[in-house]
Amino acid sequence: MNAPRTLTNASPWTLDHDHAVHPWVNFGAFEASGSLVMTRGQGCRLWDASGREYFDAIGGMWCTNIGLGRAEMAQAMADQAMNLAYTNYFCDVTSDTAALLVGKLAALAPGDLNRVFFTTGGSTAVETAVRTVAFYHHCKGNPQKTGIVARENSYHGSTYLTQSVGKRNGDRVEEFRYQSEGIYHLSSPYLYRRPAHMTEAQFCDHLIAEFEALIAREGADRIGGFIAEPIQASGGIIVPPEGYLKRMWEVCQRHDILFIADEVVTSFGRLGHWFSSWDEFGVMPDMVATAKGLTSGYVPLGAMIMSDRIWDVMATGGHRWFTTGFTYSGHPVSCAAALKNIEIMERENLLGNAARVGTYFEARLAGLSDLPLVGDVRGRKLMMCVESVADKATKALLPDEANESKRISDYAEAMGLMVRPLGHLNVMSPALTITEREVDFVVETLGKAIAKVTDDLVREGYRVG
Repeated sequence: MNAPRTLTNASPWTLDHDHAVHPWVNFGAFEASGSLVMTRGQGCRLWDASGREYFDAIGGMWCTNIGLGRAEMAQAMADQAMNLAYTNYFCDVTSDTAALLVGKLAALAPGDLNRVFFTTGGSTAVETAVRTVAFYHHCKGNPQKTGIVARENSYHGSTYLTQSVGKRNGDRVEEFRYQSEGIYHLSSPYLYRRPAHMTEAQFCDHLIAEFEALIAREGADRIGGFIAEPIQASGGIIVPPEGYLKRMWEVCQRHDILFIADEVVTSFGRLGHWFSSWDEFGVMPDMVATAKGLTSGYVPLGAMIMSDRIWDVMATGGHRWFTTGFTYSGHPVSCAAALKNIEIMERENLLGNAARVGTYFEARLAGLSDLPLVGDVRGRKLMMCVESVADKATKALLPDEANESKRISDYAEAMGLMVRPLGHLNVMSPALTITEREVDFVVETLGKAIAKVTDDLVREGYRVG
């Protein structure tokens, strides 16, 4: 048997480069450049291993809602770990902390969304919701009503099932396999790229008609659930046409199709609400998936919240087993972090700050629309993006090899700002603590980065404007 290797003298960069496998890694780029090593975070700011400071306008991965470095969060987790670090959560065991959190979530969620199933994160929350569709309809005597309807440009997670349900450009690679049977995809409600001859209202009518046609073709007796992000996040910050979500929900109600709101990103303040489906879009879902801002990224935790109506159907007779769950479901330390996170958000009125400063962010960012490279600025509150185009009139994109969004993020990073490049987009989802002064820095720095990239592209022979 070989003796263990000694790696302690290697730098963090070297250890990561030689041994880590990152999510969504591009092998060539990673082999060439490795990772940016972060060592400290406070509020909206990060410091790397060289001591360089950055303003994190990405919010981690849409999740650092209350900001980093909160001593009371660390203390709450430490206290819980000392008191009860872990307990089994299966069947009929809980902790006082998990019980307090389910009560809090039931109070915050709209309508009769009163039943909480804890998961390890967003992907597992969505997967549980999608699986529950078949369970529910089987209990109602409709075992064939299992089909799931999603949209193009959607992202719902990275498990086998959730990545099969989602369909974001670039996520489907030939080396992996995906489920297709019983999963249907409708057009994305991508208002900026709707057919040129359609008004917003006509586009909305078209999308609703497409859903109705799918139901007519496949049969309402075979379609059990529809899943939607209120605003499609990683798929491009796609804000749907006015009335779209409510009308899709009404179609679901007419055909006994469960409406799953994927609020992994849009819940816990990103749009200025605890949950956005009802408060922002007037939709009362049957199930909600949440994670990210639930603990502001301090520790992993997700939840699937379902209506009393679903529980009552599944519980009828008392003989069934809900055979799904995770070792870390209802983890006491994660639940303690969530409770403290919610307490901070309430005490500091961070939802109100997100709504107020988010409105300012929208207005300031809209000013970048005048730049030649900018085709669209869109989003709501603290969930925004800038889409780059080669031609404003035709909305034609630059070729992929131009790599303009990565170049923009690189220039911004050199000026102390982190934004997220996604395809031809640069995405922002800062902490809910952001101030108007910090918004000014983000917008002005991003504008400078876009201008620099535009100059570079023109010098390289690309047509921009």
